[in-house]
Amino acid sequence: MTPPPARRRRTGAPERSYPRRGSVRRAQMITTYGVGSLVAVDNESFMVAGTDSWNISDAPTIFEHRLARVLGVKSFRLPPASDDTSKDGVHVRRFPLWHSCPKCETLQHVRKFNSPAGKNECGECEEDLVPSRFVMACGKGHIDDFPYWKWAHRKNRQEGEAGLCGGEMRLRTSGKTASLRSILVSCTCGVPEVSMEGAFSSSALSDLKVFCSGRRPWLKDAPIDHCSERPRTLQRGSSVAWQPIVRTALSIPPYSDEHFTKLEARLDDLREMYEAGDEHGIRVYLKVLGLEKNYDFSPAKVIALLATENQEDKGSDEEVTVDSPFVRLRKQEYERLVAGQPESGTGRQDQFVCEHPLSSPAVLDPYGVTGPMLVKRLREVRALKAFSRVDTPETRTDVHEAALSLQELDWLPAMEVQGEGVFLRLDEERLDSWARSVAVAARADRIRSNHTRMMRDRAKEPDVAPDSPASPRMVLLHTLAHALINEWSLDGGYPAASLRERLYASDTMAGILICTATSDSAGSLGGLVAQGEPSRLRRSLDSALDRARWCSADPLCVESEGSGVGGINMAACHACVLLPETSCEHNNGLLDRALLIGTPEDPSVGFFSEALGH
Repeated sequence: MTPPPARRRRTGAPERSYPRRGSVRRAQMITTYGVGSLVAVDNESFMVAGTDSWNISDAPTIFEHRLARVLGVKSFRLPPASDDTSKDGVHVRRFPLWHSCPKCETLQHVRKFNSPAGKNECGECEEDLVPSRFVMACGKGHIDDFPYWKWAHRKNRQEGEAGLCGGEMRLRTSGKTASLRSILVSCTCGVPEVSMEGAFSSSALSDLKVFCSGRRPWLKDAPIDHCSERPRTLQRGSSVAWQPIVRTALSIPPYSDEHFTKLEARLDDLREMYEAGDEHGIRVYLKVLGLEKNYDFSPAKVIALLATENQEDKGSDEEVTVDSPFVRLRKQEYERLVAGQPESGTGRQDQFVCEHPLSSPAVLDPYGVTGPMLVKRLREVRALKAFSRVDTPETRTDVHEAALSLQELDWLPAMEVQGEGVFLRLDEERLDSWARSVAVAARADRIRSNHTRMMRDRAKEPDVAPDSPASPRMVLLHTLAHALINEWSLDGGYPAASLRERLYASDTMAGILICTATSDSAGSLGGLVAQGEPSRLRRSLDSALDRARWCSADPLCVESEGSGVGGINMAACHACVLLPETSCEHNNGLLDRALLIGTPEDPSVGFFSEALGH
């Protein structure tokens, strides 16, 4: 007979035991099911609670100094991975609170159904309850249940009459069509049955004199915000019901060095001593902790690291804007990618290795491609800064950033990806000469004007909305990255969603980094780095540009004068250069394959037209 397992001795007060409802992958807590999002678990719906209610005692800490400084935090935490015996986890709260019974068609608050303990079912019919398909939200992130009672009783209440009718709400589906017209709401008080048709119009709720409630159900004990925003009706699973605002950064020297990573947990103390000029204190600190002996951390080496860090933080004296810190991050990365970091000069645990290819890159000269680099070791940190509702965070727009916690914390949820990539640049003199073409400038101007107009329409203050970043250089680099990702997806065997672009486009930068976007089996196998060898890269460019010559949607695609949301694309569609949204930095916007290969009427518009033999 097998003896019973030994019991663990309890220490301290017992923690409250919460029921477990489903699970998601850690990466999804940053990109798909982050704080404030709605998660469907079986027949139930929950909202992920704020980070100040997470139990992260066992969650690993992620350090990325450059990104942490920009976001104003000390570190990042990986969302906890829970099992049946662990005490950590991410708390959720039931939302929406209005449910319906598919059998008796009752529509009311979930508490009124008298569900048995631990179950979400109708107390009379014993049928699983269905969470409301509809919610209302505003651009400031507030969200609440849809006002079914006011919707059903609209135009059926006498002027000045107040209070509820005392009837019971009903929700049923006629089944005649799949449209909102078939979803019918009624009340036992006798008002005529109404459909949900028209509930999604921009003025539907304001016409009912329904105002934003200012509720933030993802934050425990959050006070009601006074909000003047107009609420909108959304589907519970709609993509605009929760949009993550994610900031990313690459680990580059000196922060990627193995010596620096071993000091990360001690950096705050060392910085204070360095800024005070206390070299003796640094020496004693390293000796007491055993760092100097065990890891060969001499005071001189630590001071050199801190000095380099301090110089990087000072940045440049350029004009300061909202995006300046993030632009500075990109410029630092660009300089490191251009300079490289040979594997022979790095440690086994260094997180950045970037080398020149073995063969000569001269074979790429006809394409104007210069400086290809093989990024054999790469670490990217992606942090969830905030989220938005209703308004989609397009490039550089001023969407409202809803907070992840009620109290300000010194950490943010994040994930890290260890992978590899290929970095390449375009010849800047050839780029400038090509961009001066009247036809090229006209196509880019059309994209930029459409994008600027869209941003101003969505901005709260249109007069101060930023201009679009679309320029001939930026659109060309962006479209080239998409073409190469599609090519390597077909030729290299990578799923398109496992690759990700990182653009470096400005007056002083003209490069793209294509790297692995996932840490699973498609993340780091060496296959992507092999695509960066010049001879192989030339074949990839040949094939990618040849595919871009023809789209199954042509001639409509290549002759388009504005496609996509807001007309911010030209010759670009799902049949040619669009990618999974996780692979693109600009939500599949600001693309034009005509800038790669030209148009039938004017092949010279294409940057690569000469290489293609036009």
